[in-house]
Amino acid sequence: MQLADKHEGTTTKAFAGLRVLDFSTTIAGPHCARMLADMGAEVIKIETDGGETMRTRPPLRKGCSTVFGQLNVGKKSVVLDLKSEDGREAVRRLAATADILVENFRPGVMRRLRLDYDSLRPVNERLIYCSISGYGQTGPSAELPAYAPVIHAASGYDMAHLAYQPGRNRPDYCGIYHADVVTGTYGFGAIASALYQRTVTGQGQHIDVSMLESMLSLTVIELQSSQFAVKPPPRPMFGPTETANGYVMITIASEKTFQLLMGVIGRPEWITDARFASYGARRGNWADLMDGVEAWSRQLSTEACLAALAAAGVPASAYRTVAEALADPQLAHRQALSPVEDEGGSFQVLNLPFRMSGADTTPGRTMAVLGEHTRELRGEVGLTDDASIPPGKTAARG
Repeated sequence: MQLADKHEGTTTKAFAGLRVLDFSTTIAGPHCARMLADMGAEVIKIETDGGETMRTRPPLRKGCSTVFGQLNVGKKSVVLDLKSEDGREAVRRLAATADILVENFRPGVMRRLRLDYDSLRPVNERLIYCSISGYGQTGPSAELPAYAPVIHAASGYDMAHLAYQPGRNRPDYCGIYHADVVTGTYGFGAIASALYQRTVTGQGQHIDVSMLESMLSLTVIELQSSQFAVKPPPRPMFGPTETANGYVMITIASEKTFQLLMGVIGRPEWITDARFASYGARRGNWADLMDGVEAWSRQLSTEACLAALAAAGVPASAYRTVAEALADPQLAHRQALSPVEDEGGSFQVLNLPFRMSGADTTPGRTMAVLGEHTRELRGEVGLTDDASIPPGKTAARG
């Protein structure tokens, strides 16, 4: 039985019983908190009356954003005015009942609201308080505004990527926000670690996650090569290999892979050719090697190339769109997508990319209406006067 199948029918959630207050917006913090929700935590998303900005991001159906849904499915929704004493008191009372708090305001915002870790710790010493920011909570850059594209540039990532584009001198545009996703994932890992430590110490703690450092963690080789004056020899750059009707990605990751590929392209003599026989030699003659590979691949369709490479065990793939990738039968086998319902209808969200044999990691099935749980949770902490709650925002779903 595959691990992907083992959790089928399992209703156990690894983080069941934990309560999370989610003050985060846009992508990094909401991604972190959604992972907690998928693992079974009760995540309470706290927003202002207008809702956070991602609620307006397309695709929109009847005013409902599926991007917002991808990041926030399975969470409860509470509307609070954090600038009012009533709203802050509601937060303090909810914090007394919570295990985790996630926020990604610019450093200093929660302190000015008197809702920072030092202010809430006396209320709940077991609270794990995770702050996600562009540059960290302290230091000369701490209060600079930051979004993922800014961090991509600031971290050196964009220029490192440019160095692998021969003949280019202008950094690329990047519409995929790596910094947000990787930072949110680091936040999730840090929270899980703090939860384990709390079982030993009985104490919560403050977690300070930096987008800048998270993004730097992706530049493993470049980070090391940047520390030394001697320029390292060029390393093989894997890129598109042309076929008769498109491109494929071929990765020569080991001596065995190289030897197998030489057999596929009909160049077994290159295995002992001085230009390619060793890894070091191939580094210096990479362009010649790939010219030889393309002389073979250009004669075949993409499908024929992939069939030949797969038969030989050479790692390769066609260049696919996201839509094409989502249609991969492997994702269907893994049950990688789950249906979600909101007021606009249904849509699919990506599940967590891991499976657990003893726990269910699938997301919730419905999106809460903005403010849907405000009365319920205010009442739970003894705040029954809800005159300030906007009308029409708290009706529970049928």
